[in-house]
Amino acid sequence: MALLADLHNHSCLSPCGSLELSPRTLAEAAAARGVAVLALTDHNASRNCPAFAFHCRRLGIVPFFGLECTTLEEVHVVCLFAALDAALAFGDHIYSLIMPLPNDPEKTGDQVYVDAQDNIEGELEYFLPGAADIGVDALGSRVPEYGGIVIPAHVDRPAFSMASQFGALSSGPWAAVECTRIPPVIFPPPVMGHDSPPPKHKKLDTLGYPLITASDAHCVEHVGRRPFELDIEREELLPGGPGECADLDALQRALQKRERC
Repeated sequence: MALLADLHNHSCLSPCGSLELSPRTLAEAAAARGVAVLALTDHNASRNCPAFAFHCRRLGIVPFFGLECTTLEEVHVVCLFAALDAALAFGDHIYSLIMPLPNDPEKTGDQVYVDAQDNIEGELEYFLPGAADIGVDALGSRVPEYGGIVIPAHVDRPAFSMASQFGALSSGPWAAVECTRIPPVIFPPPVMGHDSPPPKHKKLDTLGYPLITASDAHCVEHVGRRPFELDIEREELLPGGPGECADLDALQRALQKRERC
């Protein structure tokens, strides 16, 4: 039986995310919408993953932990880990690579991390969505060193994607490729002028990688809006039972079964 999965979501740690979207709220909203495999991937940081782990365990959700890294090229890449400690270590590493530009909560939003009861434990100082001092290729090599996998995010979007920054999907050690729609298409910016024809879209060459969708939720209303089906049994993905670490290799095998185009 396929499990409903969603591997790209934010919380109140991301300044562009709703302050109401705590790890608990994310997990509860996903569970209510039938999502069985869920990841928390805030911008360039992973400090909300401990609270997220607690609530996924409470709700019977299979959790994955990580972050959405903004590379030097301003490409968003999802970095996923099965082990909480690995995600926290990698999150601290990436945070150390972003530009030390202080965040202004009144202008760009709060960057708070919380405990399992939604109590604020702290706030990260530097503006999280800024680019980290690491390129796409280097990131693809660095994440496996910490025991994780990499998935280019929303590759068909007109901003912060491989399509927008490179004009095409680049090859790499991608476990899958995240799209906003399957098959993915690129919509160019509209041409100004009353008599201009509507812009034409073109199909994105995904180089034969397995394709997934993801909610990229920044507010409660967006949780579970674009999940995908993962062809795997829960026991295979979580062989140690509830509360134990998920099997990242099993996730990768299941991702390989996803459609390609």
